[in-house]
Amino acid sequence: MDRLLAMQVFERVAREGGFAAAARALDISPPVVTRLVAELETQLGTRLFQRTTRRVSLTEAGEAYLARVHQILQDVEEADAIASAHTHSLAGRLRVHTQPVLASYVIAPLLSGFRQRHPGIVIDIDVETYRNPPIEDYDITLMGVDADFDAGIVARKIFESEAILVAAPAYVARKGAPGQPGDLSRHACLRLKKPGEPPGAWRIWRDADPKHVIDVDIEPVLSANHTDTLLRAALDGAGITSISMDIIAPYLARGDMVRVLSPWVTGRLAMYAALPSRKFIPQRSRVFLDYLAEWMRAQHAQASEAGAAG
Repeated sequence: MDRLLAMQVFERVAREGGFAAAARALDISPPVVTRLVAELETQLGTRLFQRTTRRVSLTEAGEAYLARVHQILQDVEEADAIASAHTHSLAGRLRVHTQPVLASYVIAPLLSGFRQRHPGIVIDIDVETYRNPPIEDYDITLMGVDADFDAGIVARKIFESEAILVAAPAYVARKGAPGQPGDLSRHACLRLKKPGEPPGAWRIWRDADPKHVIDVDIEPVLSANHTDTLLRAALDGAGITSISMDIIAPYLARGDMVRVLSPWVTGRLAMYAALPSRKFIPQRSRVFLDYLAEWMRAQHAQASEAGAAG
């Protein structure tokens, strides 16, 4: 027996003054109402209603039980309202877990604008690199992964973009820009190290023709597993590096970096937001993800324009 449902049915029978009227009010069948009240009486070991052919009235035990049931049902409604407020309110603490590169180049730059739009939401960010992040411990876990990522988790794809080749204007002025993919072997290349991936060839293709892939053998002058290190070195004119369009967008827009070998790309990357559950997503999580997607689209458009101009 569903004890809470039985209490709700009992309370409605008492309020409506009859089983049939309670059934209509609750939109369930009269036999179900009768059964639930009978099971409740059996559970309690006492009769709650006096039944006659003309009317239904509470027994003395029923009167006493009804007073307590009223309070219990009100407490349940209040508890539901409190929990619902956490789900729907545009206030409260939003716990976010993300990787260092996304924290620096995506999350930090958008926080001021988001806070101006939603001042009631407090952002609590943990920045760490996990092979298997503790998704259940956070409202949102942001991950930068390959575009074909599929880890069997509850996740929303926020954005997908390409990784492009860039260099500082000073480097291009000094060494020239590669005219074709094979020219990369004669340039200073700065390469991101990935676990289990050899640092040798750069695999590239035209964005509009992903099936036509070319492997270009290079000897990196710098390999690092840290995007900040590669970006800083590239900004100082150390060489050509590959980086996500969304990270490099503001540097292209300001002219601090220029795209080389356009329209060739070195990969397609995606940002996913992993969620602890598909149901009951707090409204503050929804508005943050919507704002993030909106911000990413604007950054990508800005970078595309700057890259085409360069």
